[in-house]
Amino acid sequence: MAQNITTAKELEKAVLVGLISARQTESEVEEYLKELAFLAETAGGVPVKKFTQRLEVPNHATFVGSGKLAEIKDYITEQEIGLVIFDDDLSPSQLRNIEQELMCKVLDRTNLILDIFAKRAQTSYAKTQVELAQYQYLLPRLTRMWTHLERQQGGIGSRGPGESEIETDRRVIREKIAKLKVQLAKIDSQMTIQRKNRGNIVRVALVGYTNVGKSTLMNLLSKSEVFAEDKLFATLDTTVRKVVIDTLPFLLTDTVGFIRKLPHHLVESFKSTLDEVREADILAHVVDISHPRFEEQIAVVNQTLHELHAQDKPTILIFNKIDNYEYIPKEEDDLTPRTKENVSLEELQDTWMATADQQMTVFISALQKSHIEQLKEILFREVRQIHSLRYPYEQHPASYYYETEDKA
Repeated sequence: MAQNITTAKELEKAVLVGLISARQTESEVEEYLKELAFLAETAGGVPVKKFTQRLEVPNHATFVGSGKLAEIKDYITEQEIGLVIFDDDLSPSQLRNIEQELMCKVLDRTNLILDIFAKRAQTSYAKTQVELAQYQYLLPRLTRMWTHLERQQGGIGSRGPGESEIETDRRVIREKIAKLKVQLAKIDSQMTIQRKNRGNIVRVALVGYTNVGKSTLMNLLSKSEVFAEDKLFATLDTTVRKVVIDTLPFLLTDTVGFIRKLPHHLVESFKSTLDEVREADILAHVVDISHPRFEEQIAVVNQTLHELHAQDKPTILIFNKIDNYEYIPKEEDDLTPRTKENVSLEELQDTWMATADQQMTVFISALQKSHIEQLKEILFREVRQIHSLRYPYEQHPASYYYETEDKA
C-alpha cells in the first residue's frame, strides 16, 4: 500500500503558470517555466501544460486575470489535474482566492522549493533548517482552508481540520519557530567551533547555481563519493573534504546551490550552511556553460554572494559541462541576428577570458574529466599564495593534516 502511495505522488500531474510583465519578457518567462518544470519534476510531479498571460502587474486578487483563471479551471477539470504551480510567490489572499476558484491544490514557487528541500533533507540539521523555513512560510497563511494544511509537510499536517482555532495555531507555530531558532542557534555555535578547530588551513568553497555539477567536481577533486544527481538541490548538507594537490592540502566545501528567487526563509534558516561561503578563503564559482541562460545564472549567484557579503573574495570562474555545449553554425547567407546557439565554444571562451580575470577562468568537463589539470594548477597557485602568507616559515603546518568529516 505504501508503495502505491509513493508512486501516486511521484506521478502527480501539474499545470504551470507564469506571467509576462514589464519585468519579464516572453522568452524569459518561457525559460523560467522550464526551470519551474524541472523543480516540479524534482518534487515528484509531472508537468503537463504551461499557461502564460501578459499583464503589466499581477492581479491583486488572483494573480492572473479572471479569464485566464477560468481557462485554467476548464483545463484541469477536463484533464482531472489536482495541482497548479505558479512561478512567482502568491500572497495569502491570492492563494486563498485561487484555491477557492480552482478547487485544487495550489503552490507558489516558494512552497514548491520548500517541498523539495523537505524531500532532500537527510540529516537532522538540514531537516530542522527546512522545518523552520516551512513554519515561517506557513504562519501568515493560516487563514486558508484547513484541508490545505493537511497537505503541508513539516509537522502541521498531522492535525485534522478544525481541531483548533486559528489564533491558537498561530501561537503554537510561533512557539515552534522560537524553539527551532534556539535549536539551530546551538547547532550554529557547534558548527562555528568546528570551523575554528580546522585551524588556519586554506578553505575553498564550491558555489554556483543549482545543478551545475558542483558535487561531481567535488568527487573528482577529493576522490570521494558525495551524492550527485541530475536534479535541482541534490546537495543540501554542506560537505567538507581535504584535497591535496602536489603535496599542498586544503579544505574543499560543497555547498547548497543557489537559484533565482531563493526563498528568504531558506536563506535565513540555512545561515550556518552559508557561513561556509562567508568564511571561505577562495570561492570556486561553477557555471553550466551549456545552459541557455548561464549569464543570468552567474548574475543570480553574484547577487546572492553580495547579500552574503562574500563578493570580494578571490573567485575562480569554472565553466563546466563543455561536453554538453551545442553549437549550430550559421549559413553564410543567413542575415538574421546571431543567437547563443550560433556562438562557438571557442568564441565564448575568448570572450570570457578577455573580460574576466584570465588567470582565474577555466573551461572544463567534470564528467569527462577534461581540463582538470588546468583547474588544479589554478587552485594550487591560489591556495599556495594564501598559505605562504599564513605560514611564511613553514611549508606544511601540522594542522594541514587535520582529518575533516561531513557536517551532520
